[in-house]
Amino acid sequence: MKKVATFFLSVMVGASLSLSSFAFSQGLPPALKQKVNAAQKHVRTIGMDEYRTFVENPGSALIVDVREPQEFSAGHVPGAINIPRGLIKSQIWNYVGSPDQADKERPIILQCQSGKRATLASQTLQELGFTHTTAVIMNLDDWQKAGNPFVK
Repeated sequence: MKKVATFFLSVMVGASLSLSSFAFSQGLPPALKQKVNAAQKHVRTIGMDEYRTFVENPGSALIVDVREPQEFSAGHVPGAINIPRGLIKSQIWNYVGSPDQADKERPIILQCQSGKRATLASQTLQELGFTHTTAVIMNLDDWQKAGNPFVK
């Protein structure tokens, strides 16, 4: 019985994650679109050219791809780590240290397929006290078409 419950939970979580990535790759529901638009007013954003500068020379910046693992494994920007947006609150600490000792001033650059999930992830990190978060607003397909670095 325990194995069945574990399997069922795994299927439900997987379906939920797939639906969330589908929702972001398709049109957004109006309420979510409003949330993204409101968040963009309160987070720092950059476009493709400035992002290329960070990718080429990240310095101390942490580049985080907030897409789902299957999206990340299909191809990503070199040097990026993968923390899905829905897990950013719990997994960021694996890269910046424990909540009471984390460097919350470390630059964190957040990127996804179009900038929507990155915007929401940036807002989430700001709510956790991070002061230098930046969302990349660009289409990842355009990044590749422009010949920018991409690992498959």
